[in-house]
Amino acid sequence: MSGNGQSGEASSDNAILLIDDNPAVAGAMEIAFRMAGRRLETANGPEEALSRLATRRFDAILLDMNFSPGQSNGDEGLALLARIMADDPATCVIVITAHSGIRIAVAAMQAGARDFAMKPWRNSELVAKVEAAIAREGPVAPPAVTVDCGSIEPIRVLGESAAMQALRDLIRRVAPTPAGVIVTGPSGSGRMLTSLAVHAASAEAATEPLRIDLRDESAWQRLTDGKGTAILRYPDRLDEVAQARLLDRLPHGLRCIAVADDLSALTPALRRRLATLQIAVPPLHAREDDAVLLARHFARLAAERFGRPSPRLTQAAEEAIRSTVWEDEVRGLALAIERAVLLADDGMIDAAALALPTLSLTVGSADASFDLTDAEKAMIEAALREHRHNVTHAAAALGLSRGALYRRMARHGL
Repeated sequence: MSGNGQSGEASSDNAILLIDDNPAVAGAMEIAFRMAGRRLETANGPEEALSRLATRRFDAILLDMNFSPGQSNGDEGLALLARIMADDPATCVIVITAHSGIRIAVAAMQAGARDFAMKPWRNSELVAKVEAAIAREGPVAPPAVTVDCGSIEPIRVLGESAAMQALRDLIRRVAPTPAGVIVTGPSGSGRMLTSLAVHAASAEAATEPLRIDLRDESAWQRLTDGKGTAILRYPDRLDEVAQARLLDRLPHGLRCIAVADDLSALTPALRRRLATLQIAVPPLHAREDDAVLLARHFARLAAERFGRPSPRLTQAAEEAIRSTVWEDEVRGLALAIERAVLLADDGMIDAAALALPTLSLTVGSADASFDLTDAEKAMIEAALREHRHNVTHAAAALGLSRGALYRRMARHGL
């Protein structure tokens, strides 16, 4: 698994994705599709669905239209359908509605769903409806932020924050053009994933792009007679002479997507060739609650990879993830979660398992002092709520002694 959450598993393997929060429905459908030679995976809501769609391809998606208790207007399902179709207009989606949901079914079909099924249904009829929908070809337009090229894994940019929605919107606007694009942002924030998403939404999406690390001059030979798209890493780390030589080597008609730390380090001539448009990937701390969303995504992937049950993040762990400025950005978060999944033995990930710097002891005296922050207070409050104000258990979850936790609680007025 990469730091951006991509895995090597790409093929659909005759798989159907069911997005439904009802375990009884999932169990019944799993049997029906297994008997029909199909494998059914289940996501209990939009977040898990997008996580699964980021790591594998499905022949079809069965989408329930309501997930929250008391909701029946279909708005949640329509919102998720819009996101799925924006990521890949060719996705085969069959929506599931109640008998009274004709209006919702019509809206879903207008939004790109291939068919709908009414509750209750006969399993044989549902399977036949899904197979018929799969057989019908979807739109021929290239996908917006995903690519289906042989064994290449899906490329989906996860995150529901305003910053990431703006990033996806910019990709959709820029990618179909032949303009050169330079992707900037902190290392580990998802610059390569963003570059691949730009390529996935381009007219060259059916071919794999050249990936060249410009720090290795021997790799420049691959630029000779290059066609399609090339992803060029670190042009800003070349000196002026090397940048001029690179400019001479770039074939006319080759679309370049560059990944760089410092746009100002490019010479004006190379910048004009590579950076018609800039896409700045936001740092993780600017993405609101996306860090927790990504942490759950990484936990699911790591659990599958290591053959562990999918763990749950405690409230204290989620507060810690929100408040931490992660070294190496998304890659750093992925590594911490992967390590925590390996260490978790009770299906729970507490803040202590994340080995966070915000909980590190600052040695300044025999009594030891701590760096007190609002983030630390929020983590302590979350741990106390999680463990019903049992100080011993909360301290263990935070990786502190009872005495150390009591001192921190006193300093924070808790």
